This record gives sequence, C-alpha cells and structure tokens, in this order.
Amino acid sequence: MTAEKPRVRFAPSPTGDLHVGNARTALFNYLFARHHGGEFILRVEDTDSVRTSTDSERRILEDLAWLAIDWDEGPGRGGAKGPYHQRERLDLYSHYLKILIQAGCVYPCYCTEKELEAERAELIFRKMMPRYMGKCRNLNDSERKNLADQGREPAYRFRIGTESIAFTDLIRGAMKFDAGAIGDFIIVRSNGIPAYNFAVVVDDYLMSISHVIRGEDHLSNTALQLLIYRALGFKPPVFAHHALILGKDRSKLSKRHGSVTVREFRERGILPEVLLNYLALLGSSLGGGREVCALEEMITSFSLDRAGKSGAIFDEDKLKWLNGIYIRQGDLHSLTERLLPFIRAAGYHKVDTLDRVWLERVIDAVRGDLSTLSDIGDQMDIFFDDRYVLSGEAQRLLGKEQALTVVRALQEGLEHPPLSADNSYRRIIEIVKRKTGVTGKNLFMPIRAVVTGRIRGPELDKVFAILSPASLKHRVETAISGLSGINR
Repeated sequence: MTAEKPRVRFAPSPTGDLHVGNARTALFNYLFARHHGGEFILRVEDTDSVRTSTDSERRILEDLAWLAIDWDEGPGRGGAKGPYHQRERLDLYSHYLKILIQAGCVYPCYCTEKELEAERAELIFRKMMPRYMGKCRNLNDSERKNLADQGREPAYRFRIGTESIAFTDLIRGAMKFDAGAIGDFIIVRSNGIPAYNFAVVVDDYLMSISHVIRGEDHLSNTALQLLIYRALGFKPPVFAHHALILGKDRSKLSKRHGSVTVREFRERGILPEVLLNYLALLGSSLGGGREVCALEEMITSFSLDRAGKSGAIFDEDKLKWLNGIYIRQGDLHSLTERLLPFIRAAGYHKVDTLDRVWLERVIDAVRGDLSTLSDIGDQMDIFFDDRYVLSGEAQRLLGKEQALTVVRALQEGLEHPPLSADNSYRRIIEIVKRKTGVTGKNLFMPIRAVVTGRIRGPELDKVFAILSPASLKHRVETAISGLSGINR
C-alpha cells in the first residue's frame, strides 16, 4: 500500500443482470476502498450499442444498492473525473488514439472478419496459437489508399514488440508474458468504437485509479493494457486478480449450474447481507474462522492476502444454510417487512388486513423452517383452515391404529373445558397422554400430523397458541372424517 488513499473501480457492462461473480468483484473493490479509507468508483462500460441496454444498467445499479455496495463517484453521484459512461467519453479515446498513431504505436488494419477467420482456422489447422500475423502491419500509403478505395473502414491495431511484459500481482505475485506470442491486437474497431483494453487504460488513468481488482480471467488483458500504458507514458495502477467462482463441476459458474445472478437470488428470498457475507467468505477467509459477519466487520477484516488463488466452488446449499441463520436470528419486525412481498406472491393478497401481532407470531413460529424468504407461503399455509390439507405422509402416519387412538383422544380433550391460550397445549398433551398411555414420538407425531397436516414443522406449543380452539377442533374432525373414509 502507498501512503495515498486508494481509488478503485467496478466497471460493469450493462448487457444483462449482475452475475454473482461480478458482484464479488464489486464487493472486493468496495471493501478494499472502505478498509483503506479510499474511494470506490462505478463506471459503466456501455460502448456495445447492440448488447447494452438502459434497463440492464438500471437493474445492475438497483442490485448494487440492494447489496449496500455504494459508490463515491459514478452514475447518480457525479464526480470530478466523469463522465462515468464510456459512450460519453468517445472524444477522449479519439484523442489518445491520435497520440498513438503519431507515435507509430498503432496502424490501420483493413482485414475483413472473413479474412481474419480464415487466418485463425489456418493457424489452428497447423496447431499454432491463433493470433494476428501482421498482414497490414507494414502496408505503404499506396496500399492503404487502395484498400480504403474499396470501401474498407480500418480498425487500429497496437504494434507488438518482442519484449516481455512483467508485473507483480498483489494476489498472484510475479507475472510474466511474452509479447511476441500475443500478436498485434485491435484497440479501436472499424466503427470507431474503442476495444475494451484501450478504453479501460484511458479511463483508469484519467480517473486516477490506483488499484485494479478483478477476476483472474483478465490476466492476459493486463499484459495488453500494460503495453498501452507504456506507449502513452502513463503510470499503471497496481493489479490484483482474484480467483473465479466455479460450479460444483469446477467449471466457471454459468447458467447451467442454476441461479447465477444477484437478481435471481434476490427474487428467491436470499437476504442481501447474506449474499454479501457468502461472497466475502467464498474462496477466502474473514479471519478467526468466522462464517457469519456483518458488513462493518468485513470492512475491518478485509485483506487481499486472504483472497484465494484457486477457484472457489459456489455451494448454493451453504448459501441457503447461511440465509437460514440470518432469518432465525434477525429482528422479527424487520423480517416481517421483508417477507410481505413474498407472502403476497404466495397468494395472500390481503396480508395487509391481517392482524400484525398475529402475523408476527406466525412468522416467529415458522422462521426456523425457512431457508429463503420465498419459503414463507408454504409454511404459512398451516395456519389457515382453507389451506389445511393432510399430506400423504401425514395420512400414512395417521392410518396406523395407535396414531388414530391418539387423535381420537385429542378430539375428546379439545371438547371441554374451554381452552385458554396460556395452558391449552400443556393441558391437552397431558389429557391425551393420560387417556392413551402413549408418550414421546408416538404421542407428538400424530398430534402434529392432525393439527398441521404435516409430519414436520414449527414447535407444537407455538402452533397451538396461534390457532383458535375452533380451528383445532375443525382440523381434528376433518382428519378423522377423511381417515374414516380411507379406512373403510
């Protein structure tokens, strides 16, 4: 680290929703900036007019805000180093292209895509590394004019030398690339739009970016970018390339592995602080063996030294396990607010008319069985008589003679005296136990099955406290009637 406060950036391309791998990169940059008292800049790389969209940009910004990854400069915030959309910086790229042309560092290339594809195919056939072989590298003015007269618009390629490219990566240590094996690469396309490696150098330099933290898939790009930094006389930033997120088959995490975007996990009911916690933990350590960590603790303990060099397996089961911990331990009122949209989505459109105290008691009873917020609909069903139904497992359990004896004793116990909320559960259990002589699992499982329609779920004392006496009686009668029909 230098004595100066770092400036880091996250630069998404708005071509789709925010991938969790990119969200992890954003998080690492954010944590690094906050840990060292620096600045976090958001820049939108939107020069691809075909694939980018304002809707994708909006969703990415919404998801970053949902994750509580806030930026100091960028869209919606402004800043002294803007503009922060690449499409608004085209004149800057044009300026620096002219400098490179004058210095003889780049040259116009008139090759068509068809010609380039044929060259690549030939190299592959000869078992050689596909790269540009320099067909237009040494054209004279007459040859260039002749190609231009054919209507060919040139791209501009960077002229590669034979030197090696070396740098020290904060995560991976000493890195070295052979420039001669790369081939002259395009920095400005024939339509005048800058290629990624050129635009990012200009942007990072003009925005005073001190550290570039990104995925290891950009290592080869770093070599190209360092050549451009050198040609323009710019001091390059410090680079750090973290490992990628992998699926369970150890390939790069993609749609074939399931949910891969922040938006998907958000809509499934993963809490934002949980996703942040998991992404910070993934492939690294928060220190002290911790697995549950608040954002402020992440900032305090963050270090690139603990960012793993090898790929990290994305384990959705562990993410849901961690989500369940947060759900169980979170503030009940806040949890209820977060659950409301998921309750409505489950068909409870009039949830706002429910008594709030009663609703929070229901949520408190079932939170232990929630791994995501979207699980709430299925869990709430047991508290509504119009959604009460005996599952197949419950029917099989209650079809046993001893279980049916317990249920009939429960029915008798519910008749008199009138139940009161403070002692109904304990009193009923004692009555059934005394009448049947049944204890333990053989006692509680039939009661759970007949009252909830299921063989697992929230604690029975909480269920009894929430359901009315009339509801309890109705369920037992309905179950007995149904079982009688089955057993005839």
